[in-house]
Amino acid sequence: MSADLKLGGSGGMVQEQRGRWERKRNRTARELVETEQKYCERLELVTTYFVEILKAKGTLRQDIRESIFSSIKSIHSVNQTLLAHVEDGKFGLGFEMFCPHLHFYTTYVDNIEKASRVLQVQVKKNKTFARFKKLQESRPEFRGLQLEALLTLPLKRIHQYKHFLRDLTENTNPDDPEFQQLTRAVRAVSEVSQHIQDNARSHENHLQMIRVQKLLKGRKTKVLASGRWYIREGWLSAVPLKGEEAKRKMFFLFSDILLMTKPCHPLHPNNSDKFAPQSMYPLRECTVDKVFGHTKSQGGLISLTFEQDKLLLMSSDQEDINDWYRSLSSAIGQLKSRSTVVYRNDNLCRKPLRSTEDEFAKNREAKHPYGRKRNIVEGEKREQATNPNSPLSFPESEGTASKRMKLADNPTERHQEPQQSGPSCVIL
Repeated sequence: MSADLKLGGSGGMVQEQRGRWERKRNRTARELVETEQKYCERLELVTTYFVEILKAKGTLRQDIRESIFSSIKSIHSVNQTLLAHVEDGKFGLGFEMFCPHLHFYTTYVDNIEKASRVLQVQVKKNKTFARFKKLQESRPEFRGLQLEALLTLPLKRIHQYKHFLRDLTENTNPDDPEFQQLTRAVRAVSEVSQHIQDNARSHENHLQMIRVQKLLKGRKTKVLASGRWYIREGWLSAVPLKGEEAKRKMFFLFSDILLMTKPCHPLHPNNSDKFAPQSMYPLRECTVDKVFGHTKSQGGLISLTFEQDKLLLMSSDQEDINDWYRSLSSAIGQLKSRSTVVYRNDNLCRKPLRSTEDEFAKNREAKHPYGRKRNIVEGEKREQATNPNSPLSFPESEGTASKRMKLADNPTERHQEPQQSGPSCVIL
């Protein structure tokens, strides 16, 4: 009877857990359907009141219209099909049919920056389009939404799909056929979501680089470079090595360089709010050390050592100097890890292995120049004794013997084989 109670208790716990899963799944499914309905309604606003009407009226050229709206019409069509499936409760089937069309979202994401720029230009320079845009946005269906906000909806929706699908998968029985469909959909949507995040980071980095470039006086120093990432900026005191007074400098840290600048004169007519570049330090050849600031004392000092220079940076804010130390260490470590390359010589260039007897004979020949001749003659005699038919058993003429004796008598004319270097490993 006690066994029956235990089985009944464990079965009740399983049923309770399944009930919780089912309630969470139903809540996620209901929220997904409601948000999908609202999402499709807003996509329809863009396609109906902008894309279709602009195409019919010819207010914008086709290339400009495609630059602004890209693949949003195709996205709307695909999501209408998805909405029909999720409203029927077929989430696995709906997303299984939706995922092969995610390339429309990828195309849209890759074009979003260009779309924003073209839209801004048209609003400023095309008065007809500007009036049309304002008129459409004033419709009650838009509820105060502007076109700029509506165009970013596909990017936000992909992130929402990722969370919805994860919740649905976690609360679906693994034995359910829908579980595998949802699992594949999670992977596909997560890849597009990551692509969106990478594009957003790249765009934000580009804006930061342009901002820093505009802060610099003159045009000689170029911070815009392919593969360069902005990390941070701030004021630090540069401590001279000769004991002079420390001077406050503005530093800009990037993924591969550290830029030291000084503020321009506040009364300068054009550059009062800019910084004059002084030195650009490459991080590839840098090592960073914390001189003091390990304890909870105020401030700290870090040392940067380069191949031909050394820099001491000080701050009265300990948290700030610690952040600089971490940022510099991380940037230098990542830069060096990417640039470490190992080269190996070809195996065919290896020096052949020699036995102990060969090494001993070689050393003996080096000490006694005539040992080479003696070894050859002894070898021929041994070969004649063991193998009479060997080519070495043929008698040689006196001219040949005397010629070989002359070659052996002149040790300086013997051919010396060039020594081959063994396998090498160079780490740059």
